[in-house]
Amino acid sequence: MPTKASAPPRRRSARETEAERRVRVRKIIARLEKAYPAATCALHHNSALDLLVATILSAQSTDARVNMVTPALIAKYQTAQDFANADPQVLQQEIHSTGFFRSKTRSIIGMAQALVERHGGQVPDTMEELVQLPGVGRKTANVVLGCWFKKNEGVVVDTHVQRIATLLGLTKEKDPVKIERDLMALVPREKWTWFSNALIQHGRRVCIARRPKCEICVVNRLCPSSRV
Repeated sequence: MPTKASAPPRRRSARETEAERRVRVRKIIARLEKAYPAATCALHHNSALDLLVATILSAQSTDARVNMVTPALIAKYQTAQDFANADPQVLQQEIHSTGFFRSKTRSIIGMAQALVERHGGQVPDTMEELVQLPGVGRKTANVVLGCWFKKNEGVVVDTHVQRIATLLGLTKEKDPVKIERDLMALVPREKWTWFSNALIQHGRRVCIARRPKCEICVVNRLCPSSRV
């Protein structure tokens, strides 16, 4: 007896209105809040400087790898002046396992020198000042502002956030800055930092790039890409 063909994956209408999308986003947020109520930055840190350095190191690396490297750095380089005075050859070896160690060394030392020269060694708490530091872009600034200073100035768009936001139909953009703009327009400002951290956790635990677990995903009924 022939078996019944399985139904094709559901696809949400491409004509979803802006109002419908906003309603769907509210439902997505509500479900993610139940799953990840305390979602926060996975990078270990004890200060704004620690977090700034760790975020620079996290480019093209994993948080787990960075968290293996930073304890020794935090113990050795306790101030911006310490990093500013670092021997580049030594620092390269200390961060070698995070990848792109030469460019990261230049960024960290240059950032630290700028902190000493312009900000008395303190990490500034504004987007404008942070993005003027060597090696610090909007993504890194958003991490520091949101996770340390508790300021929702934007949404961190890493590879997980970019991928899941696209799968959820929250953006059609490819450029992180444009993706961030779309998410900022849909997600309430007070949830920007939490939302990005929740998507990152969801991407690591459930919506895994090569093997998404759609059957246990809390937002599978709200996701146009769901295979359930």
